[in-house]
Order: sequence, then C-alpha cells, then structure tokens
Amino acid sequence: MDKLDKSRSTLDVSDPVLSQEPFDCNIFLIGFMGAGKSTVSKALEQNYALDVIEMDDIIARRNHMSIPEIFNTYGEEYFRSEETKLLSECRGQKSLVVSCGGGVAMRPVNVEEMKKSGLVVLLTATPSTILERVEDSHDRPLLENNKTVEYIQELMEKRRPYYEAAADLVVNTDGRGVFEICNEIITRTSTLCTAGKPGPSKQQPEEKMNQE
Repeated sequence: MDKLDKSRSTLDVSDPVLSQEPFDCNIFLIGFMGAGKSTVSKALEQNYALDVIEMDDIIARRNHMSIPEIFNTYGEEYFRSEETKLLSECRGQKSLVVSCGGGVAMRPVNVEEMKKSGLVVLLTATPSTILERVEDSHDRPLLENNKTVEYIQELMEKRRPYYEAAADLVVNTDGRGVFEICNEIITRTSTLCTAGKPGPSKQQPEEKMNQE
C-alpha cells in the first residue's frame, strides 16, 4: 500500500521548528484528491510554523453545512464563487499555506488570485497511489461509486492541463515521506519567493464546470 508516509511527517517535540522566518508570499497547494494536500499542509504548519487554510473546511464552516450540502442547496456556481472570495482574502497576507479543493485550479480567476499573493505548488501521484489513499474514505462524493484506477486516471487526465498551467512548481508525492515532501516545497518556494516569481503565467484552458 502506498499510503502517504506519515512516519516522518512531524518532528520530535524536543526538536526546534525548522523555520520561523516569514515567507514573502503564500503557498497554494493544488492537485487531485488524494495527492496529499491536507496531510502536507498540516505538516508544514507543525514543522515550519506556517499558518494553514483548508479551503473546504472554511467554506463549510461559513455556510454551516457540508460541501455536498452547499452544492445541493446553492449549486456549484455559488460554491465556486465562495472559493474565489476566499482566495481573494489571501491578498496582502504572507506565510500562508492554502490547501485548495481539487477543482480550484479549473477556474482561471482562481489561478489569477493565487498568483497575486503566492506560488502555486502542484502535488502529483499516480492513479494507483490515489486509489490506495482514498479507497477507505467516504467523504469524496465524486469517487464514492467510482473507485477504480481507470476512472481516476480518466478524471486526472481531464484536469491535468489546468493543474499544469496553474503550477509554479510540481512536486511528486509517490512513495515519499511527508517530511521529505515538505522540505522540497520549502526549499524551492523559499528560493522563488526570495528571487521573485517566475515569468508570465501559462495560458489557462477554458474554464470547465462540474468537475469537482
């Protein structure tokens, strides 16, 4: 089983926090469900003293209902607007790690908002790895009745152009410990935040709906 290895996801309590210097920009984690966004963001929070925003959790709390309930009650367009609103609130802030929902990068306006205040880090994993990580989860409606490598691969391929167009960095999570992944993210984003962001954003594909 290639579950995201959490054996080194946190430090011993006697160890110092690895970095307390504020970043000059935010880190936005994007990627397919099961790529490790929530696990990695929590490890970054604990080990690097960074503040974490779990987008879905905040939107659910603000609306006093679960994400599926928001979709059923208000529709997808309302939910997407809530995502965009939350991303816009990150402007003017620093040292945030934002764990984005799987569909955030599908909307060009969201990508624009992320790039205004930070770097977009795409976490990747193979379809088989994704399946192993989510097979026991029942809080992912899109996969609940479609937990096969073939279906996951099909959906990942539909999203891949959007993810890759949005990403400033790509970090693979297959077969790696969370601490190793976090160290790579911090090292690479620190360099880019210090040196300045990469060149102009890549051309975004046309927005697609109903893909969360």
